[in-house]
Amino acid sequence: MLDPVTTGFIVAGVLFTLLALGVHIGISLGLGGILGIYLAIGPDAAWAQLATIPFSTTNSFDLAVIPLFILMGSLATQASLTTDLYRAAYNWLGRLPGGLAIATTMASAAFGAACGSTIVNAAIFTRMAMPEMVRFGYDKRLSAGCIAAAGTLASLIPPSILMVVYAIITEQSIAQLLMAGLLPGLLSAAVFVIGIVAIAKWRPDFCPKPDIVIPWKERWESLSHVWGIGFLFVLVIGGIYFGWFIPTYAGAIGAFGAFLIVLGKRRLSVGGMVDTFKDAGTTTTVIFIIVIGGMLFARFLTYTGLIHTISDGLLAMQLSPYVYLLAFAVLYLILGMFVEPIAIMVMTLPVMFPILVKAGFDPIWLGVISVKLAEISLLTPPVGLNVYVVRSSSPIPLTLEEAFAGVTPFVLMDLVTLGLLIAFPAISLFLPKLMAY
Repeated sequence: MLDPVTTGFIVAGVLFTLLALGVHIGISLGLGGILGIYLAIGPDAAWAQLATIPFSTTNSFDLAVIPLFILMGSLATQASLTTDLYRAAYNWLGRLPGGLAIATTMASAAFGAACGSTIVNAAIFTRMAMPEMVRFGYDKRLSAGCIAAAGTLASLIPPSILMVVYAIITEQSIAQLLMAGLLPGLLSAAVFVIGIVAIAKWRPDFCPKPDIVIPWKERWESLSHVWGIGFLFVLVIGGIYFGWFIPTYAGAIGAFGAFLIVLGKRRLSVGGMVDTFKDAGTTTTVIFIIVIGGMLFARFLTYTGLIHTISDGLLAMQLSPYVYLLAFAVLYLILGMFVEPIAIMVMTLPVMFPILVKAGFDPIWLGVISVKLAEISLLTPPVGLNVYVVRSSSPIPLTLEEAFAGVTPFVLMDLVTLGLLIAFPAISLFLPKLMAY
């Protein structure tokens, strides 16, 4: 048997080789974890983990909330809630400086309360908002950047799949983490709006004011169609906050509530429901493969004692807590250039979470910071997942270079928000503390 440190170097080399060859991140993590256990402990332990981890992970009651939130978002999409939201936001905000971009941001933030998936959010609003913004003379780079950045708001605004994954990995309260993301998510949307207004004032040619007049009657009527999002938000988040039901039950109730909205809007069809459940199942499967692989890799780190070795070594350096936090942020942003956010979490949190908690940071606040860093990683090249989604979904011809150029100011806005969340932890902890009372 090899010693843990030598095994760690071998596993790291194998892992990055597999990733470079294009092997799926979940498979790469799982193979790395099994290889590490095999080398450090023995074949019996490795095969035992391979036989038990996939079932024990997916059989988790807490993890069941992920497919339920995904299904709720898919049903909300089938109910055309995005179209209603965008029309209402467009009617009320379209005449402001950068009004169409602001409307896209606010509608995307609202849809995040029913979706929980950044990819779905970005894809839907690209097809809906991109042609409209370009038609009114908006710069297509700015339009693409706005849609890609606004899509990330679903990562923080509950129900958030990333928050659930963080809670499972770190064994924290899912309910408190979901509530912790609400105010930071709204803050992120507010910073985007302020940034868009500043860009519109500085470069009015990028986002000209539309020459349209929306009657007040039409504005008020558009609000009557957005009740579905408010209904789902109060049902799910209100139920969690007031303790009426736990997050897993909230996911089930939210999915059923979205189904009732589809039924009430008379958009129920056999073909539509089959596609909805198929999309939800595909997304869930991809996430679960990553989580299973991450659990196998984490089990290798735990069994060999590498987590304690690394943690004790770094803490023995007696650095400032914010130096550890900076290292965590840099690691996230570097990995975010190559790996998707859920994979980053399952790779980094087993090692970095104990270090940061021992350094004095609140675990719930760390969840918000982790998800915010994951949001930024969705926009950074060369693998800014949301940017790729916008580019591939755009009905307007758009190059990848143009999409990344448009998202650059929004990355800077996200860094401002990240700084505010670090400087004022109460923004993230206010609602969870109220829940505790």
